[in-house]
Amino acid sequence: MLPGRVGLEILRAVRRQGSTVPILILSARDTVPDRVNGLELGADDYLVKPFAFEELLARIRGLLRRGQAHDMLRVSVGDLELDRMTCRVTRAGAAVDLTAREYELLEYLDKAQKWPRVSE
Repeated sequence: MLPGRVGLEILRAVRRQGSTVPILILSARDTVPDRVNGLELGADDYLVKPFAFEELLARIRGLLRRGQAHDMLRVSVGDLELDRMTCRVTRAGAAVDLTAREYELLEYLDKAQKWPRVSE
């Protein structure tokens, strides 16, 4: 029920491109066939509205702990570490205070893959 496009079409297109990005469907559609269809089309989880915010956060954390998503949460280059879950940066274990703009720039550099990736 997204404006202009059906969410399941977007899900199908994302999976067709080979993306393994974690996908959590938030929907008012609550029948078993709706949930099964969303999961069969490639969603990793399905949460029906209304939902408790705490449950949403727990499900997101669960998705991020799995597979490649975990690698996307933390980036390490030498002694510099970027934690996307907490938006914190450390260098040699010490916190680095960054402005919002500086943090955005660091994330941009990571996404542009200007440096080699080292997973945990």
